[in-house]
Amino acid sequence: MVIKNLLRKLDLTTLQLFLAVFEEGTLTRAAEREAIAVSAASKRLLELEQAVGASLFQRNARGMTLTPAGETLLHHARRVLRDIENIGVELAGHASGVLGYVRMMANLSAIVEFLPEDLRAFQAQHERVKVDLEERPSGGVVKAIDESLADLGICSGDADTRELHVEHYRRDSLVIVMRDDHPLAARTSIGFAETLDGDHVGLHSASSINARTHLAARQAGKPLRLRIHVPGFDAVCRMVQAGMGVGVLPRKVCELMGRPLGLVGMPLEDDWAERSLVLVARDVDALSPVSRLLFDHLRTVEAQEMAEASASTATGAAVAETASASAKTNAKPAAKPGSKTNAKAGAATTASRAASAATPTTRKPRSRSRAPRR
Repeated sequence: MVIKNLLRKLDLTTLQLFLAVFEEGTLTRAAEREAIAVSAASKRLLELEQAVGASLFQRNARGMTLTPAGETLLHHARRVLRDIENIGVELAGHASGVLGYVRMMANLSAIVEFLPEDLRAFQAQHERVKVDLEERPSGGVVKAIDESLADLGICSGDADTRELHVEHYRRDSLVIVMRDDHPLAARTSIGFAETLDGDHVGLHSASSINARTHLAARQAGKPLRLRIHVPGFDAVCRMVQAGMGVGVLPRKVCELMGRPLGLVGMPLEDDWAERSLVLVARDVDALSPVSRLLFDHLRTVEAQEMAEASASTATGAAVAETASASAKTNAKPAAKPGSKTNAKAGAATTASRAASAATPTTRKPRSRSRAPRR
């Protein structure tokens, strides 16, 4: 009976209104946003609560907040509304020749370091597949995949991935970024604890790098002297360039953004500086065919690159060995005068000449024509 009531009352307009009340905090603002009269909005919510058999909101002086039942409905409402939106987008795409859509969320490290080339390689083989990529911190990626707001996600390997399916994606390493005139710039590598006596430029509080550096500082028994928090890698590089302190960035990000600004990227000696990025999905078997294609591509791309690099190294070694052998063959020294080789060659030549002299030369007689006698 409850299911039948839900089918009658749980229309898309009511779900959209429910979501608006949660986001706006009051029924009045939600009704205004959805262009519905307040009385009609109130009636819809009341009928929805009667259909589910539970109160969805707590009403208080500061507005409306979700009950546990409301939180459960919120999770499903977002997924349903997102699916409806995707239906419209994907059907419109099919009309223009698109084969399918993949919704992805990834942390900033993956987007800057690896995904440009990896997605380009994928779309070179699947031109009619469109990828919708959104940047979120690792915790936000996990939450979005768990709530079915995206098909695939890439996050830091030390993030809490809940019950999601996890596959290895890429490995990267962190470096300390500083100006080339910094007192520590002459070093070839450094421990993170040695940098804690100076100022640091930190990423936003939700980033996995920020969490790692704070934990490392606590383990070293020293405070992390954060002079400023910034939202992205490019801002870290500019602040470091301006002399605001040192920063921690992925190695490849430093190469792409730090070196053009004259910054030095010094390897960190700490174990936590070596990290992995992982690919997450809610249910691999439930992925659409095009999402599964991208999933399989991303989880194998690093292994394929390593195999190609190994094959290229082996080929280069074989070519070098062949060239070396050829060079040795061509570099054999010519026989010196008086050597055994020259003596044998001279004796053979002399014998050949003597044999020619001892052999009589046979000449054909000349033909003489005589005039006839008369």
